[in-house]
Amino acid sequence: MLFIAGLHASRRDAAFRAFRMRLEATGKPVKAAITATARNLLTVLNAMLAAGTDYRPVTSNAG
Repeated sequence: MLFIAGLHASRRDAAFRAFRMRLEATGKPVKAAITATARNLLTVLNAMLAAGTDYRPVTSNAG
């Protein structure tokens, strides 16, 4: 299930998409990049729980 969450996050969220693309650009296999994205997602979720905050997606300030 965590793999699926990482795949979804890398498709829908700009920060996780950029993270996955950066890993793939350096030569990491697709499955390894998605697994790393899932681990990154888990780290973010853990930090959110510890801080008691909601997820705030990265937004562009360019008008």
